[in-house]
Amino acid sequence: MTLIWKFNLALIAIFVVGFALASLVSYKVLHANAREEVLQNARIMMEAASSSRNYTNTQIKPLLETQLKYKFLPQSVPDFAATEQFNDLRKKYPEYAYKEATLNPTNPRDHATDWEVDVVNQFRQVATRTEAVGERDTPDGRSLYLARPIQITDPACLPCHSTPDAAPKTLIEAYGTANGFGWQLNDIIGAQIVSLPLAVPVQRASYTFKVFLVSLGVIFLFTMIALNLMLYGIVIRRVKRLARLADEVSLGNLEAGEFRTKTHDEIGVLTEALGRMKTSMVQALKMLEGGH
Repeated sequence: MTLIWKFNLALIAIFVVGFALASLVSYKVLHANAREEVLQNARIMMEAASSSRNYTNTQIKPLLETQLKYKFLPQSVPDFAATEQFNDLRKKYPEYAYKEATLNPTNPRDHATDWEVDVVNQFRQVATRTEAVGERDTPDGRSLYLARPIQITDPACLPCHSTPDAAPKTLIEAYGTANGFGWQLNDIIGAQIVSLPLAVPVQRASYTFKVFLVSLGVIFLFTMIALNLMLYGIVIRRVKRLARLADEVSLGNLEAGEFRTKTHDEIGVLTEALGRMKTSMVQALKMLEGGH
């Protein structure tokens, strides 16, 4: 096997190992970044929902106090306002979702589904937990969800949710007495859940991954061609010339050519050594001929 083939096989082996490692690392990093991007968007949406709740509770509800004595207005409820806001958002982005999933809600539309019940129970089992992140399959593809607990920390919420007898008459007229009661202070009664699709960021990550692999392959091919040209010009061509001259000299053809070099690298040193050997051989032959 020639030197250039050995060199190329070693180079290919190094590339295969490096390519595999780079592929593994880049795949994990790109998809982790895609997931983190979705998670960051989910946190922004969650903060927007919380801001809507706070705005409704501090600025809208006080303005409706008089009307609430005669008719229950769901627009005065913070979670209703946040949900309505995101329902309007879903007209343009139907794959985005926000829900205040509650185990025993006053409004039936807030009732937690099976998987949402599991999320709420995570917070109920670990009261100090403030956030839960996970993924689930949906009809529209893989989705990431971010959840935060809904905890009763304000005693002002209890009159509407402790017992039907204590609740405002207008609330009972709107929703009845079957749901939304029995809440106690510091109870975790549900969770704010934001769901975002993973498909688009993952597709972008996969596209970037493919472009990276193709670029890596092109760079390797270019590098391999360049190294082969350098190897041939700097090493192989010069070694072949030395081998040809040495072979001619070994066969007794002392006029085959001179071992000359303009460089002082390892091959240049070898060339000078062969030149001195040839000179010594010529002198030795002359001495032998003179002795005869």
